[in-house]
Amino acid sequence: MWIYEKKLQYPVKIKNPNPRYAQIIISQLGGPDGELAAATRYLNQRFSMPYQEVIGILTDVGTEELAHVEMIGAILYQLTRNLTEEEISRSGFDKYFVDHTTGVYPVAAAGVPFDAKYIGVKGDVFADISEDLAAEQKARVTYDNLLRLIDDPDVRDPLRFLRAREVVHYQRFGDALRCAQDHADCKNFYAYNPAFDTPKKAR
Repeated sequence: MWIYEKKLQYPVKIKNPNPRYAQIIISQLGGPDGELAAATRYLNQRFSMPYQEVIGILTDVGTEELAHVEMIGAILYQLTRNLTEEEISRSGFDKYFVDHTTGVYPVAAAGVPFDAKYIGVKGDVFADISEDLAAEQKARVTYDNLLRLIDDPDVRDPLRFLRAREVVHYQRFGDALRCAQDHADCKNFYAYNPAFDTPKKAR
């Protein structure tokens, strides 16, 4: 059960629309390392996670990722509001506009629509946490790349906030990995299921 607070996690106040920026930022909505994939990944992984501490981390982070989906949506809306037909054509936003007008649709910057293959859920404690650590680093790199390409301070400000949260999430999943290792039979860094460690003797 969630309680929805009717405000963004961090304010988005963009004065100048810019469809070129929208075309690249949209990857953090519907791209392979975007917020929609993250929220869905973590909130689904928790069902098969055996440790309450890690379930709590997955729920906390997955819920926050839903807030980030909302923030990215607000950024995209503000970057594409009240565009003229000339601005749409000149910026290259016309291809997106033909299919979605200025609606917020989950797609990658390369134009590939959101796909469930972006959601890594293996049902194995260490595989899933490793997936999550990698996902947060990849999302952080995507924000790094966006910040390299964008100079509007109104756009950079919420992107910098979102990037900082990816770093925090990576740290939380580091805590999750340590917790899982404490519960595991094998204490080395490369943890695995010991049931498959030794092959059965041939009959």
